[in-house]
Amino acid sequence: MAISRRFKKGSDTLLQNSDKQWELISENTPTVRSEYDFTQMEVPKIPVENLQEQATLNTAPLEEIPEPPQLEEKVKKEKKGGPWIKHFDRYIIKKFLGTFFFAILLLLAIVVMFDINEKLDAMLTAPLKETVFKYFMNFLPYFANQFAPLFVFISVIFFTSKLADHSEIIAMLSSGISFKRLMVPYLVSATIIAVFTLILALYVIPPANVKRIEYTNQWVKNKRVDFGDNIQLQVRPGVMAYLSRYDNTTKRGFRFTMEQFSNNTLVSRITAQDVRYDTLGRWKLNDYGIRQFDGLKETYTKGKTLDTTLNIEPRDFLIAKNDQEMLTSPQLRDYINKQKARGVANLQQFELEYEKRFAMTAAAFILTVIGLSLSSRKVRGGMGLNIGIGLLLSFSYILFMTVTQTFAISGYTSPRLAMWIPNIIYTIIAVFLYHRAAQ
Repeated sequence: MAISRRFKKGSDTLLQNSDKQWELISENTPTVRSEYDFTQMEVPKIPVENLQEQATLNTAPLEEIPEPPQLEEKVKKEKKGGPWIKHFDRYIIKKFLGTFFFAILLLLAIVVMFDINEKLDAMLTAPLKETVFKYFMNFLPYFANQFAPLFVFISVIFFTSKLADHSEIIAMLSSGISFKRLMVPYLVSATIIAVFTLILALYVIPPANVKRIEYTNQWVKNKRVDFGDNIQLQVRPGVMAYLSRYDNTTKRGFRFTMEQFSNNTLVSRITAQDVRYDTLGRWKLNDYGIRQFDGLKETYTKGKTLDTTLNIEPRDFLIAKNDQEMLTSPQLRDYINKQKARGVANLQQFELEYEKRFAMTAAAFILTVIGLSLSSRKVRGGMGLNIGIGLLLSFSYILFMTVTQTFAISGYTSPRLAMWIPNIIYTIIAVFLYHRAAQ
């Protein structure tokens, strides 16, 4: 009896009963009984040569298998984008920058409301065009740039806490991404914001502050310094100038004296009852007299008018409160060096402004690391606890920086040290929190 076996869904079983008869049991067919002893069945042998030939015919080289076009295109895109740019990098950068700009717009809207309420009388008096284009169009970028690092910190705390609350941070770390690798898109986003705010602070915001301060001086409160008494400064090494009084509205000074020394010896003196300054940097002396000293010999010359060019400007001795905000960083550096050479002492505000522009840029990186380290874990208190801690650290940073600025103005510390002390202390905090979060 010949039995042919076909593989179907289910299982076939061969059983031998007590009468030594074989039974073929199938799930889909009735039982078939047979007296044939399957244990004596001989399996036909195939020559080895035929097996090798069959294997050769059915085996193709791996390189000849064509790659699907979609897979090949995907590989090219990954190579073109770089090995470190991943989907989660783009996701985090998009979240970071989106939350940052949204936070700025939201807070600026609140600031505008409070500012209008505070300056309502002045804004009702001033022309609407000047209020919108001369004040607010220059005030809003100034305010946003001043507090950009703190906006960065709040943004990191907010959206990272949200990611942790949705267990997205846990999923990233469980997929094999290290905490150090997770930090990369955060630092890339902080770099983009830091470079943008630094360019604004160094070159763009100061010219805009000129228009903003002009508006506030004209319509809100005049903080411009237009008068000076008993003005004394160094024109250049060995040359000292003195003015009894100067009026910047008329560009006119009174009782002018300029003395020149050589080896601590007076060699010449110029006096004038009246001096006038023009916009070209020239000084016109009226009723002047010139004395030349050569040992015990003196030569005196006098005249009605004398045009001269002095290396001084009214802004060199008429210093207002917000003058440092109207100078770009190269101009600010030159002004500080020139005033120090002239012996001017009250330069702390200018030096603080210069150092503040760089210190606040570096603070964006420090606060980013602190924000990620604090909010990357899912806590029982939820997102509100992390935001509360972030706001507490933000206000403590502002308070600490205000205190160190006061020390610099009082002369207890240098302006550079005063602006960088908060960054140094918060860098130590950032390193501690980073190592704690990475573990």
